[in-house]
Amino acid sequence: MIQEFSEDDIEPLATGAWILGTGGGGNPYISTLNLRRLYAEGKRVKVMDPMALADDDMVAVVSKMGAPLVGQERLGDPAHLARAVEVMEDYLGKPFRAIMSVEIGGSNALSSFLAAAVLDRPVVNADAMGRAYPEAQMTSFAIGNLPMFPLSLVDVRDNEVIVTRAASWKWMERISRKVCTEVGSTAATCKAPRTGKEVKEWGIHYTVTKATELGRAVMAARARHDDPVQAVLDHEGGKQLFRGKVVDVARETTGGFLRGSTTIEGIDADRGSRMELAFQNEWAVAFRDGQPVAMTPDLLCLLDTVSGGAIGTESVRYGQRVTVVALPAPELLTTPAGIAAVGPRAFGYDIDFKSVFP
Repeated sequence: MIQEFSEDDIEPLATGAWILGTGGGGNPYISTLNLRRLYAEGKRVKVMDPMALADDDMVAVVSKMGAPLVGQERLGDPAHLARAVEVMEDYLGKPFRAIMSVEIGGSNALSSFLAAAVLDRPVVNADAMGRAYPEAQMTSFAIGNLPMFPLSLVDVRDNEVIVTRAASWKWMERISRKVCTEVGSTAATCKAPRTGKEVKEWGIHYTVTKATELGRAVMAARARHDDPVQAVLDHEGGKQLFRGKVVDVARETTGGFLRGSTTIEGIDADRGSRMELAFQNEWAVAFRDGQPVAMTPDLLCLLDTVSGGAIGTESVRYGQRVTVVALPAPELLTTPAGIAAVGPRAFGYDIDFKSVFP
């Protein structure tokens, strides 16, 4: 089944995807403006049920790669995402049936829509994370041990690169990240092509719908002057972890990632305590008074206490009133293979994963 994605769906998708991005995926503001511009020019995007894919259909998996802070400084162009798809089609010698995002988080949730609007292809209602993660081996396709090559990468200087083969998912991450860093820590990519069968078996399904409905719930709460943070918790079955004021931010762009931590001083029921959120593009581990209390793959989200909007790792700043919440992870990410790929140890923390959810 294929459905029209209306212009009225753009803002809810961006709002929900920014929350599901867990601090990463890039601020969707510029991508939202780009998609609205394409719609104003008469372009339209349709969303395709993943189960409607034929087993041998080819699906392009797109994303913007790099450090979120750089993405704020160097504005993206939908043409580069489309070009990454075309480069891959030229290499494969066959066209893609549809396009999907590698992650439903932040701006990258809109990457597939931007490419699809330019190329007139449908977007698959799925992604490969159900959130955002920083590295290539942290996808559902990697967890399924599917092929990780080829990969195409396009930048604003007219550089085009194809990685034809890699020894492993981690090697693909290392090679493509090195190229991305050399071209300025931001680029458009088309990941290893997937068949319809692979998407149906290993994709995280209906996440476009999930993000859009979450965004609508937050927007409706704002319109009613209800608590939008509570709307997020109610809609996703989440838990509030901490409420306070940002008192310190330490971050740096290194190796193509944004790394660091944010310290929050508690208020109200959390007065007298501090929470530190450590991140690598996305929020990874929450420490309360020095003890780990929540961690990936649970979704750790930093929300503006008043608006309920997400706050990214590149935009968090001193003095913001924030609420830290946890949302349940896709089931695949909580399996032993999933935890090995995206649990705290995958980010360098000597911590056993313990979910805040039963």
